[in-house]
Amino acid sequence: MTDTALLTVGATALCCLCAIAGTHLYAAGRAQRAALAARLADPGGTPGPRHRRPFTGLDRRLRRTTAGKRIEHRLAATGLDLTPGEFLIGMLTAATALWLAAALLLAPFFGPLAALAGVWGAFAYLNWQRQKRNERFMNQLPELSRVVANATQAGLALRTALAMAAEELEDPAGEELSRVADRLAIGHTLDDALDELAKRLPSRELAVLVTTLVLANKAGGTLVSSLRNLTVTLEERKETRREVRTQLVQVTATAYLVPAMGLGALLLMDRIWPGALDKITGSVVGQTAVLVSLGLYVLGFFLIRRLGKIDV
Repeated sequence: MTDTALLTVGATALCCLCAIAGTHLYAAGRAQRAALAARLADPGGTPGPRHRRPFTGLDRRLRRTTAGKRIEHRLAATGLDLTPGEFLIGMLTAATALWLAAALLLAPFFGPLAALAGVWGAFAYLNWQRQKRNERFMNQLPELSRVVANATQAGLALRTALAMAAEELEDPAGEELSRVADRLAIGHTLDDALDELAKRLPSRELAVLVTTLVLANKAGGTLVSSLRNLTVTLEERKETRREVRTQLVQVTATAYLVPAMGLGALLLMDRIWPGALDKITGSVVGQTAVLVSLGLYVLGFFLIRRLGKIDV
């Protein structure tokens, strides 16, 4: 098959994928608009049936599997409005597009490698979103501690103080505290509800705050003064984390620049000597050399990221 034929097939497949994605977004937008119009038309009436999300059958099948449950837990930790089925379809679409792009721009040998990189990138995106959400929550911890301290000083119970903090704070702290308040409303103990919160958002600061609240709830004591001292400590740790992150910007940029240089070298080689990558990957020795070099680039990326990771 000639390069023109490959380019035509790839462009056709990519256009089909874009058409499917566009149709899905259009249908979802129309359904959301219809639901909003129905609520506005009858604000005091009973809510109608909820809009069925796409891929509901796939979602049910995935939730029965261990992998599907793990994906669902990861999505819940990121705060993204995605179901396991939607995430899986999006990941497969991105992997297919990367496969075609790598096969056309580089060589057919790089297609499966690009697809694997796309799958890894999808899960890496989830981890990045989860870390971003955790970071936003950590930045809200001083304010959360301050609100709870003020509420308890005013004579409110700890459960009521947490519910009030859920209403006053923005997401993600407000959303997470709403979950804690919902658990308490249906009969869960304070220890269990806060323990679930600490598991969803693991961090040293939150663990200290949860421990302080649990001990104060069990044994009593000066909860207000403890929370105010904790607020000062959390503010200091917040500034320290910000300074450390600023100092490590260059290391993080280097970790991403190294693999980008390798990809740029491949593209430059293929443009200077057309067909060079096809010839290199046409033999077992060439394929092995390419895999080893890619493995070294990946190893360098993870080593640089690991050396630049400092827990504060």
